[in-house]
Amino acid sequence: MRSWSVPEVPSLGDLGLGDGPAVHVHDTSAGEARPVDPQDQARLYVCGITPYDATHMGHAATYLTFDLLQRAWRDRGLDVVYTQNVTDVDDPLLERAQATGVDWVELAERETQLFREDMTALRIIPPAHYVGAVESIDLVVALVQRLESAGAVYRVDDDLYFDVHADPGFGLVSGLDEDQMLTIFPQRGGDPDRAGKKHPLDCLLWQAERPDDPAWDSALGRGRPGWHIECAAIALEHLGTAFDVQGGGSDLVFPHHEMSASEATVATGEAFARTYVHAGMVGYEGEKMSKSKGNLVLVSKLRADGHDPMAIRLALLAHHYRSDWEWFGDEITAAEARLARWRDAVGRTVAPSGTAVLEQIRAAMADDLDAPAALAAVDAWVANDDAEDPQAGRTVRTAIDALLGVAL
Repeated sequence: MRSWSVPEVPSLGDLGLGDGPAVHVHDTSAGEARPVDPQDQARLYVCGITPYDATHMGHAATYLTFDLLQRAWRDRGLDVVYTQNVTDVDDPLLERAQATGVDWVELAERETQLFREDMTALRIIPPAHYVGAVESIDLVVALVQRLESAGAVYRVDDDLYFDVHADPGFGLVSGLDEDQMLTIFPQRGGDPDRAGKKHPLDCLLWQAERPDDPAWDSALGRGRPGWHIECAAIALEHLGTAFDVQGGGSDLVFPHHEMSASEATVATGEAFARTYVHAGMVGYEGEKMSKSKGNLVLVSKLRADGHDPMAIRLALLAHHYRSDWEWFGDEITAAEARLARWRDAVGRTVAPSGTAVLEQIRAAMADDLDAPAALAAVDAWVANDDAEDPQAGRTVRTAIDALLGVAL
């Protein structure tokens, strides 16, 4: 699947400004911040969209999080291999297509293209491997066969299920106990009450063909993949085992990331990811942001209304990635005012030290991607009227571009 265009990311090292520090991020599975500082190459997997709707601010906040991580790694001097999926066949997509009378393939292609346009406008670094579920059928089938060989698969009618307790470490990603899992599982696509399952938490690997649903011929029978196995198969193919970071929104901790990790671990005998990083949820004026409530704040709508994409990005950066927060109408107004101040300030002929603010931004990003602290450092520099460094404007502009992704 085609990704989107790569923004120009300046190298601070090439300007003689050295490399950034080691990055620490909060690991959900450990419950604390940990260094993620591989030797030469960083491997990242982030769960992508199910393309039945346009990119809202919650989506954008998640993908911005891992854009910041990529930028901090690059500033560290690391090569980054980034993989992201597109769940371009799944129940929510098929249900939306049926409800709107649009062909499901057409709907998926249309919304994926809009997502690409939004990511390009926000200057999000694209994945090297952007992979759809539909084009990964063979990978999924092969992984299910490996799980069958491990004795972790059983049949319910013509569907195939994964025995989650084949993984002794099941539950270590989320830290949830079984009662908590059973509460969440049906809310997020699970089917704990299906008759014939060995355990309520066991998850679907391969769904046999249903009337009027898309299906593919395979060694498993005619059908389509389950959700969790899709990401496990794509990540293993493009990143291998024990890759550095598995990322996504906090709503994916369980069951999605828990199940994917267990499936991969049972199939390979090795750890799936070393670190699990999750972004918070974005609401709207006190409510959950959702299509059913009609309160989605769409990136494409903000852009169509004339808002600078860099202001949209700044509005997102004003909140720490792990925080749950609410979008209010004044978010974009405040961000546009900040953007204007910054653009004026970097144009000064002489300004306060640029290297000092660069180091503050670097320290903030290394400390669990603390974008609000980075923004505060730039704001303080903007408000300082000392005149001592004729290169300050260039240094700060480049730092903001390289580390925060905001083009001034």
